[in-house]
Amino acid sequence: MMHRSVPRFLQFGTLVLLLTLISSCSRLMPKPVPQPTYYTLDAASTRLRSSDPRAAVSHDVPNAGSSPTLVINPPRAASGFDSQRMIYVRQAHQLEYFAHNQWIDTPARMLAPLLVASIEPSEAFDAVLLSTTGASGDLRLDTEILRLQQDFSSNPSKVRFTLRAYLVDATTRRVLARRDLDASVAAASDDPYGGVVAANAAVQSVLEQLATLCSEAAAGWRSAYHAIPKTSPED
Repeated sequence: MMHRSVPRFLQFGTLVLLLTLISSCSRLMPKPVPQPTYYTLDAASTRLRSSDPRAAVSHDVPNAGSSPTLVINPPRAASGFDSQRMIYVRQAHQLEYFAHNQWIDTPARMLAPLLVASIEPSEAFDAVLLSTTGASGDLRLDTEILRLQQDFSSNPSKVRFTLRAYLVDATTRRVLARRDLDASVAAASDDPYGGVVAANAAVQSVLEQLATLCSEAAAGWRSAYHAIPKTSPED
């Protein structure tokens, strides 16, 4: 009877060995790397109310149609904020990054078309163009992202966005306005997506501030422009 039981025992032992080898191999195989999730900054463009005197061309100035052309240089970003990685903080002075969540492009590059879309509706300028088009203008806007981060040191977490803006007279190179524009928005959820929604709201708030700043600078430029004595051919 023994000669019949040996093969069965060997078969069982072989099966156990194979299962052990398969299990060992599966543990040795590298685990699949999670694919990153990408997000965008696409805040809606700002449209200042036409009743706001800073938002439209002043009708109290003669020949008020002489509005400046604004050329916007590509935004820059401070060190640490010039990549696609999404930043968060849990304590002061320490920047951390989400492992599997990031922006689809750098915040600075995503911001460029939003600057145009936010300033154009104010009708304070004859044209609003990116410098990448090769156009020249009367005023130049330079911007730098100083901060775009989700802060988990508070509950709920908050996203803070800070943008430094310079408006420069292209002819005289005189700085007409310089301001750090800032917004902080609470996140609806303490996760990357909640931070993205809050980031878009914070960017929208700063763009509204920027549109007002640019409109005020344009009004000042028009006043100075019309204050310059006009010479006649006889002079």
